Amino acid sequence: MNHYDWLDAYLLAKPGVTKDYKIEWCWYRYMVGGKMFAATMRPSEKYDPSYAEKDLINLKCDPMLAELLRKEYPEVLPGFYSDKRCWNSVDLGGSLTNDQLKQMCDDSYRLIFGKLTKKLQKEILEATP
Repeated sequence: MNHYDWLDAYLLAKPGVTKDYKIEWCWYRYMVGGKMFAATMRPSEKYDPSYAEKDLINLKCDPMLAELLRKEYPEVLPGFYSDKRCWNSVDLGGSLTNDQLKQMCDDSYRLIFGKLTKKLQKEILEATP
């Protein structure tokens, strides 16, 4: 993830975000309120060639926007090992700009945060320095 070294810090800087490593999947998961909004992975060659050996980030996305992004950017793929209607995988070896990727990360976070209970949202925001 050479030119995306900033990505981990960017995701962790969002209110209430935690990160863990899911050993069974070999994924780093970024969660808010216990719900995943992003995951980074590098699937092996045993998977579909469109995913294999690529540094990917999975991000939640509005289903209509997900389709548009896939049509517009070759590095935006249907979500790897996820519900392909509302998750996209972005090949970090592609040519998306940092701003485009930040927008996709922000949208994913907002979608997941918005599904949390109002009480939990309030707790997260109040605990944020």
